[in-house]
Amino acid sequence: MPAKDEPARRRHEKLVDRLEGLMRASLKPRYRGYHGQLILSSGDLEEMGELKDVRRAAREAGRRLGWQPKTHVVDARLFVYDDREVPREISELTARDATDAIDAQLRGRE
Repeated sequence: MPAKDEPARRRHEKLVDRLEGLMRASLKPRYRGYHGQLILSSGDLEEMGELKDVRRAAREAGRRLGWQPKTHVVDARLFVYDDREVPREISELTARDATDAIDAQLRGRE
């Protein structure tokens, strides 16, 4: 990058670091790094800068975490998620967790 783009490069790196931290915080240790996701509201996006720059930074942050990051914009929200194939034991664990959560909600209504 030319020297005049140094401030832009630093802003990009800072944004990547921030997004990586948010993504890392969304991970559940028991899923061993799988099922990562991050949803940024329109307010978050406005604060972070241009959508194309945030998407680029989010993909880079995801790759740092070992993800196959995908991004989608829906109703002014940016969805970032890990699109890797999930190992069977992790899929089974998440299915059990989801079932347990639904059962707990249903028991709470009785």
